[in-house]
Order: sequence, then C-alpha cells, then structure tokens
Amino acid sequence: MQIQIVSVGKIKEKYLKQGIEEFEKRLGPYCKLTMDEVNDEQAPEQMSEKEKQQVTEKEGERILHKIKPGRNVIVLDIGGHEWSSEKLAEKMEKWSLHGHSQLTFVIGGSNGVSEAVLQRADHKLSFSNMTFPHQLMKLLLLEQIYRAFKIQKGEPYHK
Repeated sequence: MQIQIVSVGKIKEKYLKQGIEEFEKRLGPYCKLTMDEVNDEQAPEQMSEKEKQQVTEKEGERILHKIKPGRNVIVLDIGGHEWSSEKLAEKMEKWSLHGHSQLTFVIGGSNGVSEAVLQRADHKLSFSNMTFPHQLMKLLLLEQIYRAFKIQKGEPYHK
C-alpha cells in the first residue's frame, strides 16, 4: 500500500517531530509512506471570512498540486464522518483489495481546507468535533494508520 500525507505548514515542535519520526519508522514494514508539506499562507491573526476563504483557496491550490491522479483521497475535516480505529482498518483493507491501494490523506491548515479540496475528496474523515492543532493531527493520523495495519494483521498493539 502507498500512503501519502499532504499537510499544510512545517512541524516546528521537537516533540511532534520525534513522534512523527517514530511512526514513520514503525510504518516502514506495512506501507510506502510519503509526506508532503505545503507552505501555509501568511495571514493576520484576525481575518474576515472572505480573507479566510482566500487563505484556504491558496493553500488548497498547493494541496491539489501534490495529489496525483487516481489517488483515493481522504480529507481530514471536522464535518466528515467519525470512524473508529477498527472502521479505518476495515476501509483501508477494503480499498486495498479493490485496487485503491494508493491513499492520500490531507490535513489542512489552521483555517481548514478549501472547497476545491473538499470536492476532490473521496472521503471526509473527522477525528472529533473538537478542534486540534493541525500540526498535532499529523502525529495522530500516523498513529491511527499504524494502528489500522496492526488491527488488519491481528498483531498486538491495539487494545
């Protein structure tokens, strides 16, 4: 399975980088993982809705440029479906068996993702109704992908 993660912004926090590196290493035996970061759009702290839309559109263009044709795209979006770890494992296994083994997960910036990115999505996934820092989402996503592979293989880790 080939998994690509496209995310907005660079990870600066050392503890997040270490966690991400750990799960990249753990995922090595299960998939070919690539991670593409696109630059976040510089914007003031306080923005109008129109300004937020312009920011997400510019970031969205960068995201869409990184997504290869034919990929099964899963966008992390607060308005998406909430899946259990078991459901993610089941879906990943089903996609793989049905010829959709090239997955792209998308993590937007602090203002979310553009409408164009949502339109490109094959699936919208929500981790919670809570709001999380987008940098932390990369670590959480990697952990859940790793957990999904462990569940599929019946290997110890998931409890």
